[in-house]
Amino acid sequence: MTFYHRLGEVPHKRHTRFRKPDGTLYREEVMGLEGFSGIQSILYHHYLPPAVVRTEFLGPAAPEYVEFGPIRHRAFATADMPAGGDPVSARRVLLGNEDVTLGISRPAASMDYFYRNQQAYELWFAHEGQGVLRSQFGRLPFGPGDYIIIPYGVTWKMELESDGARFFVVESKSRIEPPRRYRNEYGQLLEHSPYCERDIRVPEELETIIERGEYEVRVKVRDTISRHILDHHPFDVVGWDGYLYPWAFSIHDFEPITGRVHQPPPVHQTFAGHNFVVCSFVPRLFDYHPEAIPAPYNHSNVNSDEVIYYCEGNFMSRRGIDQYDITLHPSGLPHGPQPGATEASIGAERTEELAVMVDTFRPLHLTPDALELEKPEYMSTWLDGDGA
Repeated sequence: MTFYHRLGEVPHKRHTRFRKPDGTLYREEVMGLEGFSGIQSILYHHYLPPAVVRTEFLGPAAPEYVEFGPIRHRAFATADMPAGGDPVSARRVLLGNEDVTLGISRPAASMDYFYRNQQAYELWFAHEGQGVLRSQFGRLPFGPGDYIIIPYGVTWKMELESDGARFFVVESKSRIEPPRRYRNEYGQLLEHSPYCERDIRVPEELETIIERGEYEVRVKVRDTISRHILDHHPFDVVGWDGYLYPWAFSIHDFEPITGRVHQPPPVHQTFAGHNFVVCSFVPRLFDYHPEAIPAPYNHSNVNSDEVIYYCEGNFMSRRGIDQYDITLHPSGLPHGPQPGATEASIGAERTEELAVMVDTFRPLHLTPDALELEKPEYMSTWLDGDGA
């Protein structure tokens, strides 16, 4: 969800002469999606955007997948994943398919280079830690609970301002945006939406750096990484305006939708991408029908895989799941509360859980990193008790 925004200096009319104080021209760049038919922004650079001193191929970047094996529910313990590196180098993809990848990043340091993903949108859920996302569009501070949305083609670096940062990362071949049903024909978020434009944070401070030197930008495109060395700082933008830029939204600003009986997962939907959705489970009141059962009912995802990253709180329908765990409930078999969870939920008035869910509409594959983190006993947790 983006709206018109403007920072810095721009000329009165686009595609017209815009001069520096010395009389030479600033360099205009139209950065847009879908061949000039989608959203776009226009940026004005001090230097020529295509100027690259040298390039270097750093290698393939596509995730490696392994055989899934027998269809079963899986859980992965990420609490003790080793921390190290910067946010991008620390990222470990655990699950993925043709549309999206899901993973964890536990960085220990800020980035000392710039990064541009030319082939995908990225969503960084900042579970722990705070810092600033710096890009040619300006500074975007973030803290615990923030979703950071980074469109294709943004050149950025993440600077951490605390120890112990932890991110749940979604990389999508398609745009990540609010669901269509939350928006009117003009793109404005509607009254029934669980959040509105006031909750969305955009870059508010433009950094214009016109230093010369050698600056490294790592570019991800065609499932490879290239190193580009520029002779100028990539944040040489003096002004920009448009609809394409990074933005942030806090999970703590998501207003839950509740009802007399248990509401299905789409009421928790926060973002949509091609063939997947992202949902936020936040503290909320339970159902208020006198005979309501707060725990979710058993259900079969006939054509989707469900992934949940457990952040905080008490997850009433899940036993054997700890903070930072990730569960995968693949299509092919039902899932729901474990024995005793349904009965235990009766009479409960609210939940304090906090979790991020991703449902994909094509099967997810596993990586070797996922297998190393698997909790093999998870599937057997439905066998305890008499099943009544």
